[in-house]
Amino acid sequence: MKCPYCGHLDNKVIDSRLNKESTITRRRRSCLSCEQRFTTYERLEVMLPMLVKKDGRREVWDRQKMVVGLEKACEKRPVSCDDIDEFVDNIESKLQDFPSKEVPSVVIGEWVMEDLPGLDEVAYVRFASVYRQFKDVNEFMDELKGLLDSRGDVESKKEG
Repeated sequence: MKCPYCGHLDNKVIDSRLNKESTITRRRRSCLSCEQRFTTYERLEVMLPMLVKKDGRREVWDRQKMVVGLEKACEKRPVSCDDIDEFVDNIESKLQDFPSKEVPSVVIGEWVMEDLPGLDEVAYVRFASVYRQFKDVNEFMDELKGLLDSRGDVESKKEG
């Protein structure tokens, strides 16, 4: 691992920790040349299906793109970075289980739309407004009514 401060390649690991799902290893390192400390993260790389965009282009899965999109949707909301990472982990888990070597990007979009209300309803509305590309306020209101109706269904199941 190259030191981000001096570029030296020799360093030692001071501390290693796993996240709560044991899927990411956080390593605290110290450069043997300049003695600066830095942190690295290790994540298991798995082969995920190629994304097929709406226009037919094929693209490799980019976790960071989804994280950035969710961070925008969750901006100024009580959603932690760990919550977003866990959300994306769940999407990646679905991708790993996908039966084909290619997955339409709309399938991933629908997975996000299904699960996002559980993370944050305002983030869901923000994401939906971009993802669904509403033509007018009526389409937006229909989406909100659907969200409220599904919330009512969940509440009535809790009571019953």
